[in-house]
Amino acid sequence: MKSFDEVLERVRTIEIPETFDMVVAIANGGIIPAAMINQRLGCEYHLLKLNLRDAMQNKLYDKPKLLEEIDFDFKGKKILLVDDRVKTGTTLEFAKELLSEAADVKTLAVNGIADYCLYNEPCFRFPWLV
Repeated sequence: MKSFDEVLERVRTIEIPETFDMVVAIANGGIIPAAMINQRLGCEYHLLKLNLRDAMQNKLYDKPKLLEEIDFDFKGKKILLVDDRVKTGTTLEFAKELLSEAADVKTLAVNGIADYCLYNEPCFRFPWLV
């Protein structure tokens, strides 16, 4: 398991050459890492409440579900979309479809494949989960 300090150091040092208008966290898993990234970037911060898997990473639905309507203006904005774990990319792709009127959407994952990723390890435990 990575320590919180190790993950925070990756957040501090990952190269992000682009600028963004907002950071959007996929809730619930992306809330903590998105807040960490947003401390560094200093932009608007919003939640996109989606669900596909339970806490044990078992699939709950055939496809991701939007749990709450989007309540922020994202049209024409550059967005950094953040999630904790990317396994198949299904949730990120669904979120990008929902945000399709944005000027640009880039992705960041703590673990997995994204435009920006802190780690890509087959067995990764998040230090903020007990």
